Amino acid sequence: MTTILVTGGAGYIGSHACKALSAEGMECITFDNLSRGHADLVRWGPLVVGDILDPSALDEAFRRYRPEAVIHFAALAYVGESFATPLSYYNINVSGMINVLSAVVRNGIQKILFSSSCATYGIPDVMPISEATPQRPISPYGRSKLACEQILKDAAAAHGLDFAILRYFNACGADSSGELAERHYPETHLVPLVIDAATGKGPPLHIFGADYPTPDGTCERDFIHVSDLAMAHVGALRRIQKTGDSFEVNLGSGRAHSVRQVVSAVEQVVGKTVPLQWGPRRPGDPPTLFSELDLARCLLEFDPQYSDLATIVETAWRSRR
Repeated sequence: MTTILVTGGAGYIGSHACKALSAEGMECITFDNLSRGHADLVRWGPLVVGDILDPSALDEAFRRYRPEAVIHFAALAYVGESFATPLSYYNINVSGMINVLSAVVRNGIQKILFSSSCATYGIPDVMPISEATPQRPISPYGRSKLACEQILKDAAAAHGLDFAILRYFNACGADSSGELAERHYPETHLVPLVIDAATGKGPPLHIFGADYPTPDGTCERDFIHVSDLAMAHVGALRRIQKTGDSFEVNLGSGRAHSVRQVVSAVEQVVGKTVPLQWGPRRPGDPPTLFSELDLARCLLEFDPQYSDLATIVETAWRSRR
Protein backbone atom coordinates (compact mmCIF):
# COMPACT_ATOMS: atom_id res chain seq x y z
CA MET A 1 0.00 0.00 0.00
CA THR A 2 1.33 3.42 -0.99
CA THR A 3 1.31 5.89 1.91
CA ILE A 4 0.60 9.52 1.05
CA LEU A 5 0.93 12.48 3.41
CA VAL A 6 -1.85 14.94 2.54
CA THR A 7 -1.51 18.45 3.95
CA GLY A 8 -4.94 20.08 4.20
CA GLY A 9 -6.64 16.70 3.86
CA ALA A 10 -9.45 17.77 6.20
CA GLY A 11 -10.57 20.43 3.74
CA TYR A 12 -13.09 20.36 0.91
CA ILE A 13 -10.90 19.23 -1.98
CA GLY A 14 -8.39 17.42 0.23
CA SER A 15 -11.01 15.14 1.81
CA HIS A 16 -12.48 14.23 -1.57
CA ALA A 17 -8.99 13.45 -2.86
CA CYS A 18 -8.31 11.22 0.16
CA LYS A 19 -11.45 9.24 -0.57
CA ALA A 20 -10.48 8.77 -4.22
CA LEU A 21 -6.90 7.79 -3.32
CA SER A 22 -8.11 5.31 -0.71
CA ALA A 23 -10.39 3.67 -3.28
CA GLU A 24 -7.26 3.09 -5.37
CA GLY A 25 -5.52 1.27 -2.52
CA MET A 26 -3.51 4.14 -1.02
CA GLU A 27 -3.30 5.12 2.64
CA CYS A 28 -3.74 8.83 3.27
CA ILE A 29 -2.17 10.52 6.29
CA THR A 30 -3.99 13.82 6.75
CA PHE A 31 -1.86 16.62 8.18
CA ASP A 32 -4.11 19.58 9.02
CA ASN A 33 -4.31 22.27 11.70
CA LEU A 34 -8.15 22.26 11.39
CA SER A 35 -8.28 26.06 11.16
CA ARG A 36 -10.48 25.68 8.08
CA GLY A 37 -10.74 21.92 7.78
CA HIS A 38 -13.03 19.53 9.63
CA ALA A 39 -11.91 16.47 11.59
CA ASP A 40 -15.08 14.57 10.72
CA LEU A 41 -14.11 14.67 7.02
CA VAL A 42 -10.99 12.61 7.73
CA ARG A 43 -12.27 9.07 7.15
CA TRP A 44 -9.68 7.35 4.98
CA GLY A 45 -6.61 7.24 7.18
CA PRO A 46 -5.26 8.85 10.35
CA LEU A 47 -5.42 12.55 11.18
CA VAL A 48 -2.31 14.34 12.40
CA VAL A 49 -3.24 17.73 13.84
CA GLY A 50 -0.31 19.91 12.89
CA ASP A 51 0.60 23.16 11.17
CA ILE A 52 2.70 23.54 8.01
CA LEU A 53 4.38 26.51 9.70
CA ASP A 54 5.78 24.10 12.33
CA PRO A 55 8.78 22.22 10.85
CA SER A 56 9.09 19.92 13.86
CA ALA A 57 5.46 18.77 13.49
CA LEU A 58 6.05 18.03 9.81
CA ASP A 59 9.21 16.06 10.59
CA GLU A 60 7.44 14.05 13.28
CA ALA A 61 4.67 13.08 10.84
CA PHE A 62 7.20 12.10 8.18
CA ARG A 63 9.23 10.00 10.61
CA ARG A 64 6.18 8.27 12.03
CA TYR A 65 4.40 7.37 8.80
CA ARG A 66 7.24 7.35 6.22
CA PRO A 67 5.11 8.45 3.25
CA GLU A 68 6.22 7.75 -0.30
CA ALA A 69 4.70 10.98 -1.64
CA VAL A 70 3.14 14.25 -0.50
CA ILE A 71 0.05 16.05 -1.76
CA HIS A 72 0.14 19.67 -0.62
CA PHE A 73 -3.33 21.25 -0.33
CA ALA A 74 -2.93 23.29 2.86
CA ALA A 75 -3.26 27.01 2.06
CA LEU A 76 -5.43 30.07 2.36
CA ALA A 77 -7.61 30.28 -0.74
CA TYR A 78 -9.98 33.27 -0.76
CA VAL A 79 -9.14 35.81 -3.46
CA GLY A 80 -11.03 38.65 -1.79
CA GLU A 81 -9.55 37.95 1.63
CA SER A 82 -6.06 37.97 0.15
CA PHE A 83 -6.38 41.69 -0.68
CA ALA A 84 -7.29 42.46 2.95
CA THR A 85 -4.62 40.23 4.55
CA PRO A 86 -1.85 39.73 1.98
CA LEU A 87 0.85 39.07 4.57
CA SER A 88 -1.12 36.13 5.96
CA TYR A 89 -1.40 34.70 2.46
CA TYR A 90 2.31 35.01 1.78
CA ASN A 91 3.16 33.64 5.21
CA ILE A 92 0.92 30.58 5.13
CA ASN A 93 1.03 29.82 1.41
CA VAL A 94 4.64 30.66 0.57
CA SER A 95 6.37 30.05 3.91
CA GLY A 96 4.23 26.95 4.32
CA MET A 97 5.36 25.67 0.93
CA ILE A 98 9.00 26.24 1.88
CA ASN A 99 8.47 24.31 5.13
CA VAL A 100 6.76 21.39 3.37
CA LEU A 101 9.46 21.18 0.69
CA SER A 102 12.21 21.41 3.31
CA ALA A 103 10.62 18.52 5.20
CA VAL A 104 10.29 16.55 1.97
CA VAL A 105 13.99 16.99 1.26
CA ARG A 106 15.09 16.30 4.86
CA ASN A 107 13.09 13.09 4.97
CA GLY A 108 14.09 11.73 1.59
CA ILE A 109 10.72 12.01 -0.16
CA GLN A 110 10.93 12.34 -3.93
CA LYS A 111 7.37 12.87 -5.16
CA ILE A 112 5.02 15.80 -4.49
CA LEU A 113 1.75 17.06 -5.96
CA PHE A 114 0.95 20.74 -5.49
CA SER A 115 -2.53 22.24 -5.40
CA SER A 116 -2.25 25.41 -7.48
CA SER A 117 -4.87 27.60 -9.13
CA CYS A 118 -6.05 29.17 -12.36
CA ALA A 119 -5.68 32.45 -10.41
CA THR A 120 -2.03 32.34 -11.46
CA TYR A 121 -3.15 33.28 -15.00
CA GLY A 122 -4.88 36.52 -13.99
CA ILE A 123 -6.88 37.92 -16.91
CA PRO A 124 -5.81 36.02 -20.03
CA ASP A 125 -5.90 37.60 -23.48
CA VAL A 126 -7.47 34.54 -25.16
CA MET A 127 -9.72 31.61 -24.30
CA PRO A 128 -9.51 28.76 -23.52
CA ILE A 129 -6.68 28.90 -21.01
CA SER A 130 -3.88 26.45 -21.81
CA GLU A 131 -0.75 25.67 -19.86
CA ALA A 132 1.11 27.95 -22.31
CA THR A 133 -1.03 30.96 -21.34
CA PRO A 134 1.16 33.63 -19.67
CA GLN A 135 0.83 33.66 -15.89
CA ARG A 136 0.03 37.21 -14.77
CA PRO A 137 -1.84 36.93 -11.44
CA ILE A 138 -3.78 39.99 -10.25
CA SER A 139 -4.43 39.03 -6.60
CA PRO A 140 -2.15 38.31 -3.64
CA TYR A 141 -3.65 34.81 -3.60
CA GLY A 142 -2.74 34.20 -7.24
CA ARG A 143 0.72 35.68 -6.74
CA SER A 144 1.31 33.48 -3.70
CA LYS A 145 0.40 30.37 -5.70
CA LEU A 146 2.67 31.37 -8.57
CA ALA A 147 5.52 31.95 -6.13
CA CYS A 148 4.94 28.46 -4.73
CA GLU A 149 5.09 26.98 -8.22
CA GLN A 150 8.47 28.58 -8.86
CA ILE A 151 9.83 27.54 -5.47
CA LEU A 152 8.75 23.96 -6.20
CA LYS A 153 10.48 23.98 -9.59
CA ASP A 154 13.68 25.35 -8.11
CA ALA A 155 13.64 22.79 -5.27
CA ALA A 156 12.95 19.99 -7.75
CA ALA A 157 15.91 21.02 -9.90
CA ALA A 158 18.22 21.17 -6.89
CA HIS A 159 17.06 18.01 -5.11
CA GLY A 160 15.79 15.71 -7.86
CA LEU A 161 12.11 15.86 -6.91
CA ASP A 162 9.33 14.55 -9.15
CA PHE A 163 6.38 16.94 -9.05
CA ALA A 164 2.98 17.74 -10.51
CA ILE A 165 1.48 21.23 -10.41
CA LEU A 166 -2.31 21.05 -10.69
CA ARG A 167 -4.05 24.34 -11.51
CA TYR A 168 -7.70 24.13 -10.48
CA PHE A 169 -10.57 26.07 -11.93
CA ASN A 170 -13.81 26.43 -9.88
CA ALA A 171 -14.22 23.34 -7.71
CA CYS A 172 -17.85 22.64 -6.81
CA GLY A 173 -20.41 19.93 -6.10
CA ALA A 174 -20.00 17.19 -3.50
CA ASP A 175 -19.40 13.49 -3.13
CA SER A 176 -22.37 11.69 -4.72
CA SER A 177 -22.67 9.18 -1.86
CA GLY A 178 -23.26 11.98 0.65
CA GLU A 179 -20.23 11.10 2.77
CA LEU A 180 -18.56 14.47 2.16
CA ALA A 181 -19.76 18.04 1.74
CA GLU A 182 -18.58 21.57 1.03
CA ARG A 183 -18.28 23.55 4.27
CA HIS A 184 -16.52 26.89 4.21
CA TYR A 185 -16.80 29.63 6.82
CA PRO A 186 -17.40 32.11 5.38
CA GLU A 187 -18.79 30.57 2.22
CA THR A 188 -17.62 32.35 -0.93
CA HIS A 189 -18.27 29.76 -3.66
CA LEU A 190 -21.06 30.47 -6.11
CA VAL A 191 -23.02 27.20 -6.11
CA PRO A 192 -23.57 26.94 -2.32
CA LEU A 193 -24.30 30.68 -2.15
CA VAL A 194 -27.02 30.28 -4.78
CA ILE A 195 -28.49 27.26 -2.98
CA ASP A 196 -28.51 29.06 0.37
CA ALA A 197 -30.19 32.08 -1.23
CA ALA A 198 -32.87 29.83 -2.74
CA THR A 199 -33.61 28.07 0.55
CA GLY A 200 -33.49 31.18 2.72
CA LYS A 201 -30.48 29.94 4.67
CA GLY A 202 -28.48 32.82 3.25
CA PRO A 203 -29.08 36.33 1.93
CA PRO A 204 -30.18 37.07 -1.63
CA LEU A 205 -27.48 36.30 -4.17
CA HIS A 206 -25.45 39.39 -5.07
CA ILE A 207 -24.48 39.34 -8.74
CA PHE A 208 -21.64 41.61 -9.76
CA GLY A 209 -22.32 42.92 -13.24
CA ALA A 210 -25.04 42.25 -15.83
CA ASP A 211 -23.37 43.95 -18.78
CA TYR A 212 -20.55 41.57 -19.66
CA PRO A 213 -20.10 40.65 -23.36
CA THR A 214 -21.57 37.19 -22.76
CA PRO A 215 -24.87 35.72 -24.00
CA ASP A 216 -26.79 36.65 -20.83
CA GLY A 217 -24.66 39.55 -19.56
CA THR A 218 -23.22 37.76 -16.51
CA CYS A 219 -19.67 36.50 -16.29
CA GLU A 220 -18.82 32.90 -17.16
CA ARG A 221 -16.58 30.47 -15.29
CA ASP A 222 -15.32 26.90 -15.60
CA PHE A 223 -16.94 24.72 -12.91
CA ILE A 224 -15.35 21.33 -12.22
CA HIS A 225 -16.94 18.77 -9.93
CA VAL A 226 -14.78 18.08 -6.89
CA SER A 227 -14.97 14.31 -7.48
CA ASP A 228 -13.54 14.75 -10.98
CA LEU A 229 -10.83 16.91 -9.45
CA ALA A 230 -10.11 14.20 -6.88
CA MET A 231 -9.70 11.54 -9.57
CA ALA A 232 -7.27 13.82 -11.41
CA HIS A 233 -5.02 13.66 -8.32
CA VAL A 234 -5.08 9.87 -8.53
CA GLY A 235 -4.07 10.08 -12.18
CA ALA A 236 -1.35 12.63 -11.47
CA LEU A 237 0.15 10.56 -8.67
CA ARG A 238 0.06 7.40 -10.78
CA ARG A 239 1.83 9.21 -13.61
CA ILE A 240 4.74 10.51 -11.57
CA GLN A 241 5.04 7.12 -9.85
CA LYS A 242 5.21 5.37 -13.21
CA THR A 243 7.30 7.79 -15.25
CA GLY A 244 9.11 10.09 -12.82
CA ASP A 245 8.26 12.93 -15.20
CA SER A 246 7.30 16.29 -13.69
CA PHE A 247 4.52 18.35 -15.24
CA GLU A 248 2.06 21.20 -14.75
CA VAL A 249 -1.53 20.90 -15.92
CA ASN A 250 -4.88 22.70 -15.84
CA LEU A 251 -7.89 20.96 -14.32
CA GLY A 252 -11.33 22.22 -15.31
CA SER A 253 -14.40 21.03 -17.16
CA GLY A 254 -13.34 22.59 -20.46
CA ARG A 255 -16.45 24.74 -20.75
CA ALA A 256 -17.90 27.90 -19.23
CA HIS A 257 -21.24 28.50 -17.49
CA SER A 258 -22.62 31.90 -16.59
CA VAL A 259 -23.88 33.05 -13.21
CA ARG A 260 -27.41 33.16 -14.63
CA GLN A 261 -27.07 29.56 -15.82
CA VAL A 262 -26.03 28.45 -12.35
CA VAL A 263 -29.01 30.30 -10.86
CA SER A 264 -31.38 28.60 -13.33
CA ALA A 265 -29.92 25.17 -12.57
CA VAL A 266 -30.37 25.69 -8.83
CA GLU A 267 -33.95 26.88 -9.28
CA GLN A 268 -34.72 23.74 -11.28
CA VAL A 269 -33.20 21.37 -8.72
CA VAL A 270 -34.37 23.11 -5.54
CA GLY A 271 -37.75 24.14 -6.91
CA LYS A 272 -37.54 27.68 -5.55
CA THR A 273 -36.79 31.08 -7.00
CA VAL A 274 -33.40 32.52 -6.15
CA PRO A 275 -33.72 36.10 -4.83
CA LEU A 276 -31.16 38.33 -6.53
CA GLN A 277 -29.43 41.60 -5.89
CA TRP A 278 -27.58 43.32 -8.70
CA GLY A 279 -24.47 45.41 -8.41
CA PRO A 280 -21.70 46.79 -10.60
CA ARG A 281 -18.84 44.73 -11.90
CA ARG A 282 -15.95 44.02 -9.56
CA PRO A 283 -12.62 45.39 -10.73
CA GLY A 284 -10.51 42.69 -12.35
CA ASP A 285 -13.34 40.25 -13.09
CA PRO A 286 -12.91 39.00 -16.68
CA PRO A 287 -16.03 38.16 -18.70
CA THR A 288 -15.11 34.51 -19.35
CA LEU A 289 -12.62 31.99 -17.99
CA PHE A 290 -12.40 28.34 -18.95
CA SER A 291 -9.73 25.70 -19.37
CA GLU A 292 -8.33 23.81 -22.30
CA LEU A 293 -8.18 20.11 -21.37
CA ASP A 294 -5.92 18.67 -24.07
CA LEU A 295 -2.90 18.21 -21.82
CA ALA A 296 -4.92 16.79 -18.91
CA ARG A 297 -6.50 14.27 -21.25
CA CYS A 298 -3.10 13.32 -22.65
CA LEU A 299 -1.15 13.07 -19.39
CA LEU A 300 -3.83 11.87 -16.97
CA GLU A 301 -6.45 10.34 -19.27
CA PHE A 302 -8.66 12.95 -17.64
CA ASP A 303 -12.33 12.61 -18.57
CA PRO A 304 -14.68 14.53 -16.23
CA GLN A 305 -17.69 12.37 -15.34
CA TYR A 306 -19.62 14.64 -12.97
CA SER A 307 -18.93 18.17 -14.19
CA ASP A 308 -22.17 18.83 -16.04
CA LEU A 309 -24.04 21.63 -14.31
CA ALA A 310 -27.06 19.50 -13.35
CA THR A 311 -24.91 16.94 -11.51
CA ILE A 312 -22.87 19.64 -9.81
CA VAL A 313 -25.98 21.34 -8.46
CA GLU A 314 -27.77 18.11 -7.52
CA THR A 315 -24.84 16.80 -5.47
CA ALA A 316 -24.25 20.20 -3.85
CA TRP A 317 -27.94 20.49 -2.95
CA ARG A 318 -28.01 16.99 -1.48
CA SER A 319 -24.95 17.71 0.67
CA ARG A 320 -26.33 21.01 1.98
CA ARG A 321 -29.58 19.36 3.04
